[in-house]
Amino acid sequence: MITPSSLLYPDAFLSPLAIDEAVHRALDEDLGRAGDITSRATIPEATSAQAVLVARQSGVIAGLPLALATLQKLSPDIEVRAHVRDAARVTRGQQVLTISGPARAILTAERSALNFVGRLSGVATLTADHVARTEGTKMRICCTRKTTPGLRALEKYAVRCGGGFNHRFGLDDAILIKDNHIAVAGGIRAVLERARAHAGHLVKIEIEVDTLTQLREVLDTGLADAVLLDNMDIAALREAVRMTEGRLKLEASGGVTLDSIPAIAATGVDYASSGALTHSAPNFDCALDIDV
Repeated sequence: MITPSSLLYPDAFLSPLAIDEAVHRALDEDLGRAGDITSRATIPEATSAQAVLVARQSGVIAGLPLALATLQKLSPDIEVRAHVRDAARVTRGQQVLTISGPARAILTAERSALNFVGRLSGVATLTADHVARTEGTKMRICCTRKTTPGLRALEKYAVRCGGGFNHRFGLDDAILIKDNHIAVAGGIRAVLERARAHAGHLVKIEIEVDTLTQLREVLDTGLADAVLLDNMDIAALREAVRMTEGRLKLEASGGVTLDSIPAIAATGVDYASSGALTHSAPNFDCALDIDV
């Protein structure tokens, strides 16, 4: 019997605890107090069924471990054959999973399983579209913390399935000083000195700047590891790369779209971050078809 871990993208981590928690929440939300009264009322208990999870569009698949865990949670007698694993490119009409077992369990699991695959494959596909437009450059496309509450680990995993990279998972990953931190702390040098005094030897410090003048001030302190270049145009990004001369990492943020990302990548910045990868990814169209 295959397990959820066997369907994971091998180059990205998703905790089995995160899978279990997400599946538990999804089924608890759907089953409510009385369970699937439609299937119980219309399908005899001993009825078996076979179904196929099908991609109805082309893209990058993600979320299959969660779909499998959802099915297995409802019945240990469900058997699943996987035709692909997460991060695989699929075409419209391609079969992704073949499922057989108790009909009631399959029908009850259907919506939750499809929700996981549709949401995460949408994130993976949008990410892959961004990554494709940076080909030939060193730049990496990253997600942000603009994720669906409670689903951050899943959505950031889907970004990796699409060939992207993860920014912070939370506020405890690294020090990222934004404009409001600078304003409250009393300026760039003051906030960086406090951050450096507080940070452990493994904690990186990134600071956001809006202008090249601010970037020069950051460079003069020598206290940052990376700079987030907020909403700078292409000319300013190029100048930032020239000014920095590789002394620290540069991240472009704001206005990162499928149309703008090729030009951003060509400036020579190291990273570009986009909240759209997670907060605006369209749902990936997939379906569960009963094979009768």
